[in-house]
Amino acid sequence: QVQLVESGGGSVQAGGSLRLSCAASGVTVSTNCMGWFRQAPGKEREGVARITIGDTINYADSVKGRFTISRDTGKNTVYLQMNSLRPEDTAMYYCAARLTWLGCSMRGPDYNYWGQGTQVTVSS
Repeated sequence: QVQLVESGGGSVQAGGSLRLSCAASGVTVSTNCMGWFRQAPGKEREGVARITIGDTINYADSVKGRFTISRDTGKNTVYLQMNSLRPEDTAMYYCAARLTWLGCSMRGPDYNYWGQGTQVTVSS
């Protein structure tokens, strides 16, 4: 059974920071493909960041330099550190897993499992 549970969302002012956590079970975060996605009301889900074997990482251009994805293998948890938050970062953030490192991408359809999401709201 694969389960992904996000936490750490909340409401912050522009320029603030949040750290999202994704606690995974049934999938090993160090050897598979783990991603963070977000979806704002009325918009399509978009890839934010992904990490896979060898700490190979990709970010969306809109968050590069502000967000950092990382893993704690001992806790089997993936994190998304979000700094310098902007109102346009407001969205539901989802953790996702692909059960291999091959084909690890920023595309939602390439992922097999999803968490239920955690809301991030950034006010100006």
